[in-house]
Amino acid sequence: MGKNLKLKAAIVVFMAIFANFVKAQTSNESDMTKEDTSGVLVEFKTTMGDIIVKLYNDTPLHKENFLKLVKDGYYDGLLFHRVIDQFMIQTGDPDSRDAEPGKMLGAGSPSYTIEAEIDYPKHYNKYGALAAARTGDQVNPERRSSGSQFYIVTGRKMSEPQFENMMMRKHQEELESTFRGLVMENRDTIQTLQKAGDEAALENFRQELIKQTEEKVGEQVIPENIKEDYLTKGGAPHLDGAYTVFGEVVEGMDVVEKIQKVETDSHDRPLEDVKILSAKVLDEE
Repeated sequence: MGKNLKLKAAIVVFMAIFANFVKAQTSNESDMTKEDTSGVLVEFKTTMGDIIVKLYNDTPLHKENFLKLVKDGYYDGLLFHRVIDQFMIQTGDPDSRDAEPGKMLGAGSPSYTIEAEIDYPKHYNKYGALAAARTGDQVNPERRSSGSQFYIVTGRKMSEPQFENMMMRKHQEELESTFRGLVMENRDTIQTLQKAGDEAALENFRQELIKQTEEKVGEQVIPENIKEDYLTKGGAPHLDGAYTVFGEVVEGMDVVEKIQKVETDSHDRPLEDVKILSAKVLDEE
């Protein structure tokens, strides 16, 4: 039931690579993964067809913000500025409205970001997931969401070995990233021990940081229903736990599929504009 995962962290301060020990990976399905069947519906009319999404009630900050933007007409006229086949389609950049052909897009947003509402494994980047785009961890360690940009996942089906390998790499990257962060947080202590030449204390402290890393990241637990979705329907499991998923497509995935297949330039912008004509709330609880 377990898999040996090896933690390899390149540590600038210690100038060494160390190995982590066994981490268990279980396949027990959690009650947290049960689908949220309630939520407000929003319809997007696009130049390639209509898409209806449901907004989850348990990501209230994203839901309220999204509804406000829709009611204000914020998305009307915006382009799907980033489209990657077998991955996702992205929109919400206000700079894309009336953007000239060839212009690089993706940096525009309101003057605010939204606190992350990441709730994995309840919400994950399955086929049809609606999730908030954001800047990377290096400049956004809190993983706050863009105020307006979002993506819809298509992804691709994968074999079980491909899925297992992807998740092992993802878990190792999380361990390494967490360890490096702890090293930076404790750099004064590390430098003091280095200056004192106390190799034993330095090694003990390194082991303590490894322990903290393992406790903070935890075990890699992938519920069986989530694994089955990725194997049979597709999605983007490498994004799980890092982006806020706040809804899903309930109608129009055929339109999403068509959009992801359009020809794009080197910046993943469609050569022929794919535009949101209008967005409206269909019902509200």
